[in-house]
Amino acid sequence: MSVDPSATMNYVEDEASSGSGDDVNMLDGHKRQSATPSSSGRRKRSRKATGDAIVDAMLEIAAASKMRASAIMKNEDRFSISKCIKVLDEMQDKSTGMDDLDLELDEMELVAAAAGYYYYNCITRQTRCSSSPSGSGFMNEVLEGPDDLCREMFRMDKHVFHKLCNTLRHRGMLRDTAGVMIEEQLAIFLNIVGHNERNRVIQERFQHSGETISRHFNNVLKAIKSLSREFLQPPNISTASEILNSNRFYPYFKDCVGVIDGMHIPAHVPAKDQSRFRNRKGVLSQNVLAACTFDLQFIFVYPGWEGSAADSRVLRAVLDDPDQNFPHIPEGKYYLVDAGYSNMEGFLSPYPGVRYHLHEYRGANQLPRNAKELFNHRHSSLRNVIQRSFDVLKARFPILKLAPQYAFHIQRDIVIAACVLHNYIRREERHDWLFSSREGVTVDELPDFDEQPELQFASSIEEQIASSLRESIAAVMWNDFLNKWDQW
Repeated sequence: MSVDPSATMNYVEDEASSGSGDDVNMLDGHKRQSATPSSSGRRKRSRKATGDAIVDAMLEIAAASKMRASAIMKNEDRFSISKCIKVLDEMQDKSTGMDDLDLELDEMELVAAAAGYYYYNCITRQTRCSSSPSGSGFMNEVLEGPDDLCREMFRMDKHVFHKLCNTLRHRGMLRDTAGVMIEEQLAIFLNIVGHNERNRVIQERFQHSGETISRHFNNVLKAIKSLSREFLQPPNISTASEILNSNRFYPYFKDCVGVIDGMHIPAHVPAKDQSRFRNRKGVLSQNVLAACTFDLQFIFVYPGWEGSAADSRVLRAVLDDPDQNFPHIPEGKYYLVDAGYSNMEGFLSPYPGVRYHLHEYRGANQLPRNAKELFNHRHSSLRNVIQRSFDVLKARFPILKLAPQYAFHIQRDIVIAACVLHNYIRREERHDWLFSSREGVTVDELPDFDEQPELQFASSIEEQIASSLRESIAAVMWNDFLNKWDQW
């Protein structure tokens, strides 16, 4: 049997890479001077005899490393490969059975160090599983600590976190394992999406291997995504209270059921796809079509489109594909959309070529000068709800602000899971601190480079119906504005 030194080195580095990285540095920094035997003292040996000697030496040193690793663990001393090699050096000095071998011991020491390191990791993992089945000390610190700590680390209140864990457990979407309870699995996922943390940071925080972290992240992602049909529901067809209780919006927008817009999420894609995913601002992104209610809950989410795709094109693709399950729009009802979409039946856009964004109505020229400007201002004010929804979503899950280096289908699923969690929190805790911070706040929306629809998808009949509706709303709104002057 022969030993491939390069394979030996790879084995050690792979094992060390699952830890903090300190051991790799110590291994790379360990320089040994090989003793070069004199030519006169060199003995001739057959290949078989040399191989047998190497195997015996490896087994002997590995066994010693195993015992040494166990002793280090009992003494609660920090284990490292450099310490293992130091012990091997002491063994070599005391050894008499290998004095006559003209072999360099570097390769054998590396194998022995790897064996000890592997054994140490195995027994410490077993100890962790048996002594702390409910999770790491970090979990206990967060769940038994102040409420603000839970909100910061898990991005939700404690009772919401526990209820979500119970839901996933009782429905069989996740299961407790020998070393990682569902609570800890969910916490791992929330720490990653809630702080955009790297795998190595999460390893250190939860004291699990990189493989364990990745496995539970993907399991939780799949489980939460499976809740999308339940928590991404069609809107209520009755007039929303946010409209009903406002003289600015009622009765003009009484048939509006929600708001639709595109959201660009930074994307990490291969070089061959980057031209398609580069949006008009020059940033690599995926274009996410989203619809929300006036209660800041998402109705529909369609991620994965390349950033260069126009919003109107994405909407048309959704409407043309029954498999996307876009919520049916009852007759006479409609969504508010911006100028990037066609004005057509079921989708009410503002007047083109007329000031629209809220910041354009500030200062000396704040009052609207005609019916079209008044309509656009109130349309923009009501449609701002989706900007607030996006703002809360990204504030809670900062991973959506940067391009995570996952496969693209994982990046797409993260968007869906984030929207599901957003709705879940909204339903379970009406006074959630992030939602409360955006209550009544207007989120400034910067105009796009080109807000005109890419293509006119609407038929002439659809355009006539939508234009007629917009004209009638604007006329009544302007008449009330001139005669009542209640508020504009």
